[in-house]
Amino acid sequence: MTMDADLASAMLDGAALVEDALDALMPLHEGDERRLIEAMRYSTLGGGKRMRGFLVMETAKLFMVNATCAARVAASVEMLHAYSLIHDDLPAMDDDDLRRGKPSCHKAFDEATAILAGDALQTRAFEVLAEPDTHSDPEVRCELVMALGAASGARGMAGGQMIDMVSSDRELSAHLVTRLQALKTGRLIQYSAEAGAILGRAPTAQRHLLAAYGRDLGAAFQIADDILDAEGSDASLGKTAGKDAAQGKATMVAVLGIERARVQAEHLAQQAALHLEMFGPRADRLRALAAFTVARRS
Repeated sequence: MTMDADLASAMLDGAALVEDALDALMPLHEGDERRLIEAMRYSTLGGGKRMRGFLVMETAKLFMVNATCAARVAASVEMLHAYSLIHDDLPAMDDDDLRRGKPSCHKAFDEATAILAGDALQTRAFEVLAEPDTHSDPEVRCELVMALGAASGARGMAGGQMIDMVSSDRELSAHLVTRLQALKTGRLIQYSAEAGAILGRAPTAQRHLLAAYGRDLGAAFQIADDILDAEGSDASLGKTAGKDAAQGKATMVAVLGIERARVQAEHLAQQAALHLEMFGPRADRLRALAAFTVARRS
């Protein structure tokens, strides 16, 4: 399936805005710390689908949020995501030499620099959210910081990674795999969908609907990733294919098989779209994103 033309154009435009924001928020400096910033920029700029950033930008549009403010929040979540990928690729974690079609950060630089780059990207993400340029209301900035912290900490992304590590070569139920993936992948995608509502000071009901959309989209996205890992190639994925099975990873493909996992992903994508009904045609791109997420080939 090819991407809807309107969605493709919107994602390209959104990615360009986020890329510009990332570039401006991570300027190079002279001095011995320059190598660290180069590693941060290497791992963040010029790659990836920017889906999380797009979710921030697109949900913010529902509430007429200033695009510059939305791009800063989108950049912060891409920084946080990049940090997680740097650390995931380390020998102590998933031990992967390839990311986004180029050498992983610890291969392009060195292991110690990669660890520091991940650390610095994580802290910069929160710093950006706390800066007055992100939103004039300090309560909104605090809410963004708290929500991202919850999504990325021990009860979110980091906790999911821990479960993933201790679950290798263990047979998990579909319920436990769902929980693992909801924490490791889904929570950050859910935050990205919810962030636009936080920026726009949306009513609680609308914020909850977007969070539910992000939750189901994140679950569908991860199952689609599992399927791609099983069926794809290094070239198409931009990372090492087939590692889940080789490392005994707990995935929905391992639990359900490819065809049943594909059906589950499609069901979740459809369920995600249902949460958008009250937004009418203004949310058509978000609906198209849900459909594309499970049909993509990379």
